[in-house]
Amino acid sequence: MTTTEPAATPAAPALIPIAQRAQAPAQVRLPADTHGLRWRPLTPQDVPALTRLVTRIEEADAEPFRTSQDEVDEKFEGGWKDHARDTLAGVDADGELRAWAQVNQPPGDTTVVRAYLDGGVDPAWRGRGIGREVLAWEIDRARQLLAATGKDVPGRIGGFASEQATATIALLRAGGLTPIRVYSEMRRPLGTDLPDVAVPDGVRIVPWSQDRDDDVLAAHNEAFASHWGSEPQTVESWRAGRSQFAPAWSLLAVDDATDEVAGYLLSGRYEQDWELAGHSSGYVELLGVRPAWRRRGIAPALLAAVMARLAQDGIEYAEIGVDTENLSGALGLYTALGFTPFHRSSLYTIEL
Repeated sequence: MTTTEPAATPAAPALIPIAQRAQAPAQVRLPADTHGLRWRPLTPQDVPALTRLVTRIEEADAEPFRTSQDEVDEKFEGGWKDHARDTLAGVDADGELRAWAQVNQPPGDTTVVRAYLDGGVDPAWRGRGIGREVLAWEIDRARQLLAATGKDVPGRIGGFASEQATATIALLRAGGLTPIRVYSEMRRPLGTDLPDVAVPDGVRIVPWSQDRDDDVLAAHNEAFASHWGSEPQTVESWRAGRSQFAPAWSLLAVDDATDEVAGYLLSGRYEQDWELAGHSSGYVELLGVRPAWRRRGIAPALLAAVMARLAQDGIEYAEIGVDTENLSGALGLYTALGFTPFHRSSLYTIEL
C-alpha cells in the first residue's frame, strides 16, 4: 500500500517593507486656494458646523441615515489620531465649512494595516474639482500613515460609498480606488411573528454590563479574527464611538460552566434616523460567537432575544448590516429570521 503526500504549499513571497510599498510623499498635496476656500485642519470647535455640512451632503446623496452631532464629535476621539495632520477643512469667506476630510489609521491592525478615508464637499460647491483635490490629499496622508506604522504586512487605503451616491463612486474610481466588498443593510418588522428560538443548553443570555466589557472585547477579537477586513481592536478604539450605544438592547451569551462570554450582541439607538425612515428601530452593531461555541445556535438566540426586547420597548424594526460575502453564513441567518435588504454600500480600496 502506498500513500501520497500532498504537495508542499509554496511559501508566500516576502513583502517589501510597507514604507516602500506605501510610496508616501514627503508633503501632502493641499487643494488649491483658487476655489475660494481657505484650508486648515479641523478642530473640535468645528463640530456644529461640520455636522451641518455632513447633513447637507447626506441629504444630497439620498442617504437613508443622518449623522448626529454626537457622532461627529466622536470623530475627534482617540489618542492615536493627529487632528492637525489627519484632518482638512475648506472654509469659505464667511467662515462656513464647505469641504472636509479625515484619514483614520486604526491602532490595532496586525495582519492588514488600513487607512480609512472620510469626507465630502458641500453640494453647492460641487463640480469645481474640489472633491478630486481633497481625495488626493486624503490618499497622500493615508500613504504617510501606512508608511509610518512600520508594519510590514499588506496595506489598504479604503473609503465607503453608498450605491446611490454616484458622484462619490465616480470620484473614488477616478482616484484609483476599486470596489472590493459589498455591504447590505437589512431590517425586520417587529410587530408580529417574532422568531421563537431556544437558548442552547449550557448557555444563558444576560444583559451587557460594563464590568464584562473587557471580556466582550476579548471575545470580539477572537470571534472576528478570521473575518475579512477585521483587525483586533485596542481597549481605546473599542470604547470610542459609543454615543449611540444602547446598553439595554445589548446582550451576552455566557457559558454556564465557565462563566466565559461565548457570544455577544451590541446594539445602537439612532433616533435621528427614525423620522427619515418613518419608523423607530434598533440597530445591531456587532454580533459574534467565539469559535469554540459556534454551531450551537447562539447567534440566532441572541438575535431573537434582542428582537423581543426591542418589541417590548415599542420599537418597530430591528436592523443589521452584513458583508454580503461573509463566509460565516450571516446573510443566510438574517434572511431566515426575516430580515430583508434596504440599502447597499461598497468599500473601495487601493491594495498595497
